[in-house]
Amino acid sequence: MFKGSITALITPFANGKVDEKAFQDFVAWQIAEGTHGVVPCGTTGESPTLSHAEHKRVVELCVEVAKGKIPVIAGAGSNCTEEAIELTRHAKQAGADAALIVVPYYNKPSQEGLFRHYEAIAKAVDLPIIVYNIPGRSVVNLTVETFERLAKLPNIVGVKDATADLARPLQMRVALGGTFCQLSGEDATAIAFNAQGGVGCISVTSNIAPRLCADMQNAWANGDMETCFALRDKLMPLHDAMFCETSPAPVKFGASLLGKCSEQVRLPLVEASEGARAKVKAAMTQAGLL
Repeated sequence: MFKGSITALITPFANGKVDEKAFQDFVAWQIAEGTHGVVPCGTTGESPTLSHAEHKRVVELCVEVAKGKIPVIAGAGSNCTEEAIELTRHAKQAGADAALIVVPYYNKPSQEGLFRHYEAIAKAVDLPIIVYNIPGRSVVNLTVETFERLAKLPNIVGVKDATADLARPLQMRVALGGTFCQLSGEDATAIAFNAQGGVGCISVTSNIAPRLCADMQNAWANGDMETCFALRDKLMPLHDAMFCETSPAPVKFGASLLGKCSEQVRLPLVEASEGARAKVKAAMTQAGLL
């Protein structure tokens, strides 16, 4: 169900509030450009600074546009298990196809604590769950051994792997088999990740280059390596530009250049610097987006 180019959606703001029309127009554009799935309220969507009401509304707005067209994997994670359960319940009620649950951040649970966190959510809500393993932000790294335990729970169906460790997808494939859905969380190594056992990427860059990212994943799936590698190389400067400063400031600036939304972010994040804007504009021009 979950494969290919899946966009970790930005959340457009206008005058400090969620720009609902811009967001829904953006989701519709993603679908028209060939994106294979969308993730509202992830890190790229600035979920830490959305209120619970805003978070839930953004998921609902996304489902309204995308339901029945492409999968919606709703961000629903928290470092509080009860809060994660609440957000996952809402994702199911809203009609999302799955929930993306980040490894609990800041409070540094043990592997047993991590297992029990996901077990509690999986038992509380009958919805497919993608585990988001990102030790660079959460500090703790969910081990392959813990994934082996989690994969025995019927609705723990996959991982968004942002470890930047290309040995991990192969280790996971050997341990869990080929049916466990492995999605890259790192744009720059998306195709290398596929070669090691992945089936797609939850992407930041696809916010501004949805067609290129989808075509690259389609070429991989179709065995057209010449096209796939050409698109991989073409996209690399964009990947670098999207992370030249803290995401999603660069990608929001890029989206503003395309007329999709404002570049507004919420504190403690700030808009892209002049240097970052120059890098983003140059990379988008080189890729033929401007």
